[in-house]
Amino acid sequence: MYNAKAYSAVSATSPLASDTIARRDPTEHDVQIEILFCGICHSDLHSVRDEWSDFMSTTYPIVPGHEIVGRVTQVGSAVTKFKSGDLVGVGCMVDSDGHCPKCKAGFEQFCQNAIFTYNSPDEHKTAPVTYGGYSNSIVVDQRFVLRVPPNLDLAGVAPLLCAGITTYSPLRHWGVIEGKKVGVVGLGGLGHMGVKLAHAMGAHVVVFTTSPDKKEDALRLGADEVVVSRNADEMQKHAGSFDFILDTVAAKHDINAYLNLLDLDGNITLVGAPEKPLDVAAFSLIMSRRSLSGSMIGGIAETQEMLDFCGEHNITADVEVIPIQKVNEAYERLPKSDVKYRFVIDMASLKSE
Repeated sequence: MYNAKAYSAVSATSPLASDTIARRDPTEHDVQIEILFCGICHSDLHSVRDEWSDFMSTTYPIVPGHEIVGRVTQVGSAVTKFKSGDLVGVGCMVDSDGHCPKCKAGFEQFCQNAIFTYNSPDEHKTAPVTYGGYSNSIVVDQRFVLRVPPNLDLAGVAPLLCAGITTYSPLRHWGVIEGKKVGVVGLGGLGHMGVKLAHAMGAHVVVFTTSPDKKEDALRLGADEVVVSRNADEMQKHAGSFDFILDTVAAKHDINAYLNLLDLDGNITLVGAPEKPLDVAAFSLIMSRRSLSGSMIGGIAETQEMLDFCGEHNITADVEVIPIQKVNEAYERLPKSDVKYRFVIDMASLKSE
């Protein structure tokens, strides 16, 4: 084992603070990575504050971070995919059983034995749980390491490992291609990626927002139209016309208002996770054979596909880069949506700790 610098929280009420953690030495299949940038995901905040305790309680100390971009510093003897110096990424998973039907189908994210990048049992026994990317170094099995296109800004790549794949996967699954009419509900960290990706896929993109002042930014990001969802007339103009709607809102809202915008066999996919259940009227689904579904991240192959697609279309997240010393300030701003559109930590700042 070796020691790595990190930022961790020791309780649900304590701030993140400088720490030293243990990392395993690379085994024959492992890749050791110097972390250059790590995005801050809203799930980091939920986990640090143990707000998901009903289904995923937090083990402390916790080192968050699953939007990791870095450079390979060492590889194991059996590693064939990477070499020292390669630019790589690590997302929300670092392992799975590899043999269940879901893994074999490329859906490692749904594996019952998936190991997440932080706060999962550490099967290598280096620590009680896995430690994430708020650190200067990480060691990951090569199967869960991704190749980063060299033409992209690395800070902007980091959120692609979560926000990017979370929006890309349902767009691909529901067949968004040129000529499709796609709605994106909400223009935050997830929503702004949904707009960029759907636009690059050739869709006609309509953003739904409660904030009229977001119209200019939505158009800049690639939207063709912007609808203020509180305006009933604007909503009615689009009734029964959408092939697909990506709902990124994490607060309770009227899902039926959007279901009624779908065309025949249209679908809404939830990627936001409201704390309270959404009320769904049966007739909103029955009429026009509409469907409502959910989605999370993608598997490893699909995540690599997403990164390659972003490299081809020069897509990155819009980010605010911060030193790690400002991470607690970022955690205070995050619930207020006081960022356009994702925070990313420059891990060079950790060297001064």
